Amino acid sequence: MEDPSFVFGVIGNIISILMFLSPVPTFWKITKHGSTEDFSSLPYICTLLNCSLWTYYGTIKSGEYLVATVNGFGILVETIYIILFLIYAPKGIRARTAILAVILDVVIFAAAVATTLLALEGDSRSGAVGIMGAGLNIVMYSSPLSVMKTVVTTKSVEYMPFLLSFFFFLNGGVWLLYAVLVRDVILGVPNGSGFLLGAMQLVLYAIYRNGGKEDSEKRLEEGLQHEPLISETNNESYQREHRAT
Repeated sequence: MEDPSFVFGVIGNIISILMFLSPVPTFWKITKHGSTEDFSSLPYICTLLNCSLWTYYGTIKSGEYLVATVNGFGILVETIYIILFLIYAPKGIRARTAILAVILDVVIFAAAVATTLLALEGDSRSGAVGIMGAGLNIVMYSSPLSVMKTVVTTKSVEYMPFLLSFFFFLNGGVWLLYAVLVRDVILGVPNGSGFLLGAMQLVLYAIYRNGGKEDSEKRLEEGLQHEPLISETNNESYQREHRAT
């Protein structure tokens, strides 16, 4: 019989892979339209740093190869997303995205690795990296908050990808259950927050999923109401015909 922690680890990895791949439709849309429109790069930048830290954690802690491999895959996928964002974002947003990516994904990650390698050893080192990863998990799960604000303001979920919200919810829920079973508070707190934030996003999606469509129909209806029954051109032609007769 398989070790339950291994089974939950495999299930968690499968869900994590699906979560990493969930933004693919979003980036397909970005590539097709040639613009990032109102999509935010912050979730992908935070997720890349998160994957980098957990990959590092998996390589320095014995028996955590599943953590290292799935997050290594995450590094590859999130890097591709950020590159695509930089290609299609407007100039100002592209510059801010590049600066933020360098600060978070290069400078902060390098500082974390250097500090733990030089100042800590053994379990203290892996424990410190785990705490940093847990804290970053909360940041990663919280990164769509700005998008949630946009949803409430515009009453449209156009710029809040459903699949990403769904897998945030599912991933947080599975790892929260695992943390409860093994009594791991450090793992439970960030994934509990991810579960709650994912649930909030799904609730917003349910409330505003038809918002954009309704607004478009409303604008169309208002436009038809203000459109004259006889256009000016047709009206002038009608008057000329009657003068001629």
